[in-house]
Amino acid sequence: MVDKTKTSRYSPAFHERALRLLDEHRSDYPSISAACREISDKLGCSGDNLHDWWKQARRNAGTQPGPTTAETARIRALKCEVRELRQANEILKKASAYFVRAEFDRPFRK
Repeated sequence: MVDKTKTSRYSPAFHERALRLLDEHRSDYPSISAACREISDKLGCSGDNLHDWWKQARRNAGTQPGPTTAETARIRALKCEVRELRQANEILKKASAYFVRAEFDRPFRK
């Protein structure tokens, strides 16, 4: 199966810099949404992206409930493995049915 990893437009260094700026200047704004919107405008990214990165960083740090990045990657890999195993199981079921049918279609010999 082809590995279709999601590529980001922004480097991990950009993520870290944006989150650092958000942490440093968050108290200057009335809400986290306002801070994300203003800081992201200055950085040239989406406010929603910055807010999502902030929430994920909090999950990874354990301060917010939810799956961490590593857990999400593990879940994705397990789902892929389950899908592949189900496909293999279907192939084996069809092959088994084919050979059983072929056995019964043969003429009886003594």
